[in-house]
Amino acid sequence: MIEWRVALAVTGLALLTFFQFPGHTWLQQDTQIYVPILEHQRDASVLRNDILVQRSHVAYTVYDEVALLLRGATGAGFREVLAAQQLVTRAFGVWGLLMLAEALGLSLAPAVTVAAICSLGARIAGPEVLTLEYEPTPRAFAVPLLVCAMGLAARRRYLAASAAAGAAFLYHAPTMLPFLCAYALLVRRARLVALAPLAAAVAILLLAAHSQAPGEGQSFFGALSPAQQMLQHVRTAYCWISTWPAATVAQHLLIFAVLVAASARLWRVMTPELRVFLLVLPALGILSMPLSWLLLDRWKWGLLPQIQPMRALLFVTLAMQLMTAVAGVTAKRRWEAAIWFSLAFAPSCRSAPVIAVALGVAAALVPTRWAPAVALAAFFAIPSLGGVVNYPNLHTPELAQLSDWARANTSKDAVFLFPDAGHGLAPGIFRSESLRAVYVDWKGGGQVNYLREFGDDWWFRWQQTVAPGFRQEDMPKYNGLGINYIVLAKPTAEAPLFENAGFAVYRLR
Repeated sequence: MIEWRVALAVTGLALLTFFQFPGHTWLQQDTQIYVPILEHQRDASVLRNDILVQRSHVAYTVYDEVALLLRGATGAGFREVLAAQQLVTRAFGVWGLLMLAEALGLSLAPAVTVAAICSLGARIAGPEVLTLEYEPTPRAFAVPLLVCAMGLAARRRYLAASAAAGAAFLYHAPTMLPFLCAYALLVRRARLVALAPLAAAVAILLLAAHSQAPGEGQSFFGALSPAQQMLQHVRTAYCWISTWPAATVAQHLLIFAVLVAASARLWRVMTPELRVFLLVLPALGILSMPLSWLLLDRWKWGLLPQIQPMRALLFVTLAMQLMTAVAGVTAKRRWEAAIWFSLAFAPSCRSAPVIAVALGVAAALVPTRWAPAVALAAFFAIPSLGGVVNYPNLHTPELAQLSDWARANTSKDAVFLFPDAGHGLAPGIFRSESLRAVYVDWKGGGQVNYLREFGDDWWFRWQQTVAPGFRQEDMPKYNGLGINYIVLAKPTAEAPLFENAGFAVYRLR
């Protein structure tokens, strides 16, 4: 049973990460893709003219089944049931961080310091992932569950660790793959029965995939065509390491070097389990870069953009934060502690390195029992004093009015186009809030690395409409493409059907 002080720390940190910093978002990134799919699965008459739901990539995850089950059982909306899962899985992640810190010999107070620093989150340049995702997506649930599995395995509770890892696998199998490679090194230390939950998770996932409604199949074998390569370089270039600046690769190598230095400092207290999860797993993250270069950039293997192995680099930064924070807590000299703490805070501060140093010095100067207070203060200091803004506020009253109007005054089958939106995210918010189809939008193109036919269709629509921008003479063409309404940022000479300070709507047919 979890001690009440641990439960209090876990709950408090999870709530801080959710409501204060790094925070959470809705319909600002990948939920713009997942929510329409969920809405269509719940009601097949909704969004049936939208390409996002006609071809989707949720077969190999229970994300949709769980969301639909919880919505049916509670009567709450998708936003509420997904946010609840996000908060619960974050709590499991915090608990995992505490267990890892305690396995390194720390008592509860310094372990809370370490867990708090790691819970500040970090953006991983290159593969464009986060150690703590803002959106309630499959990966956002899987990563903290894996951290929990690491913590449980560090306590040699292998059966529970396997269950947590199995849950992560059910939500997002690609995130699980590097963990599974590292965990395999510990199999001999666990009884075979401890692998049963993982085996059950694989069976459940295959069953769930088989029961999905027919759609475009994902291609796991074969090389990408030149057209697919071009499209992915345009829309999902982060999958291709050849497009990364050299400084990004060097940054990951530097972070790994800091991790190795911290591990050397703490080597004597690291158990075999900790060495696997805090050194071997990050090493696999580093190796994912040359592996991806070989298999994707050179050999053009079509599976790589789907599993995106370089996202394992998030474990490098996460392990570095944890190990440097532990090194700071256990350092005998204040100047040494200040250096380690500053390095631990740095990934979360991004453009505010001065704040990272200030927090590091403060954590080093206060007595160890007060270090948690400095770590907790970071949740407020980084956004306020450091000016770190993790995401913009895209939900405007004007966009809400537009969505409400469309939902109340247009047919379920209506198709909207935002021809002057460019790479903006407003069309994706509109799609989910109005439950009306959007002909094409930039964010929706994020599926091009999963589905070839979707990519072809999306690129055609994009080139025909949004890429050239809005032109009055293109109105007949829009009509011929099956578009019913266009939404512009500014009205034309004609009177719009609907207008507010942000949008003007015109009916085509």
